[in-house]
Amino acid sequence: MSEANCPDIFELTDGRFVIIGDDVTADVRSLLPEDAGIGPTERAVVITRETLTAARGDITSL
Repeated sequence: MSEANCPDIFELTDGRFVIIGDDVTADVRSLLPEDAGIGPTERAVVITRETLTAARGDITSL
């Protein structure tokens, strides 16, 4: 495993996605809408728009 610091998106073989980004859980918790929540084992991460749009071509259609 690399210690590189790069945001990225990976699709797992079971169809789920792994998002690698900066953990901003503490910073955004109070900014989320009332119907959104972050569970005790979840983290909010931020990635750049460029990372998301670059991954778009690699995400297969359903």
